[in-house]
Amino acid sequence: MTGTDFTSGRVLVTGGTGFLGRAVLAALRRRGVHDVIAPSSGQVDLLDAEAARISVERASPHTVIHLAARVGGIGANMARPADLYLQNMLLGINVIEAARAAGVAKTVVVGTICSYPKHTPVPFREESLWNGYPEETNAPYGVAKLAQLVHLQANRAQHGQRSAYLMPTNLYGPGDKFHPDVSHVIPALIRKCVVAQETGADRIEVWGSGTASREFLYVDDAAEGIVAAAEHYEGDLPVNLGAAQEVTIAELVEVIAGLCGFEGRIQWDASRPDGQPRRSVDATRARDLFGFRARTDFRTGLARTVEWYRSHRGEAESRRT
Repeated sequence: MTGTDFTSGRVLVTGGTGFLGRAVLAALRRRGVHDVIAPSSGQVDLLDAEAARISVERASPHTVIHLAARVGGIGANMARPADLYLQNMLLGINVIEAARAAGVAKTVVVGTICSYPKHTPVPFREESLWNGYPEETNAPYGVAKLAQLVHLQANRAQHGQRSAYLMPTNLYGPGDKFHPDVSHVIPALIRKCVVAQETGADRIEVWGSGTASREFLYVDDAAEGIVAAAEHYEGDLPVNLGAAQEVTIAELVEVIAGLCGFEGRIQWDASRPDGQPRRSVDATRARDLFGFRARTDFRTGLARTVEWYRSHRGEAESRRT
């Protein structure tokens, strides 16, 4: 696919009103792509196969970027594993098949590093995807997303469907979801620290032991990677998107507490799960295939996220999807 085809053709973005979706729409605009359609879930129910088919057929896009997903942190994954599995499976199946049936030139699907086996050697390399079962608390979600890679590979082999499958590491940044029912670790910790600082609390409680590690990717960097792949890459190899910086949860809490002005004690609840022991990815393939490199300094990105939360409190805490 050439850059000219991409920038002049119509792009359909599912999940375009979400956290990552809004960043992708902004990245498309920066790339000079202005013919973009991004229906909300209220406009098109992608869990309905016929609705998905009609939506894609009517839009007649050159490229589909599938971001729509049902997500949450460890708590949501433990409370609603069946919902997260089934809904993500249906979203992927319906969008991929609608794009195939409509003859879309290229379909980009965004997966998750939750699909990697629980004890994957760090940094995660794409070759390790099938070496074991995902970490239990997010396995249903991870397996549902990984099935979309298989779907794309099977469709490529049988029908010639052109596609790309990307796996961003944990995302963060302005516009994230801060409602406790669905928030991931960074927004959850920011909210706890800000509230504790405002109320004068002398401690906050954090799930787990603090020893688990994560790699975090600023949402605007992830969006640039997705758009770069949409323009320049198509193939059956899955591709990591990451920032090449692994931090423990204990280190993360310390940085966030400092940025929020919270000086109290961190109380670890070791009865709660840590999730996957370590997460950090090798993003060499993304660099080699379409020139992706994360640009945002981690502390700078966290500071922007804290600032956004303080100035958009109502919006941040109201978003559940």
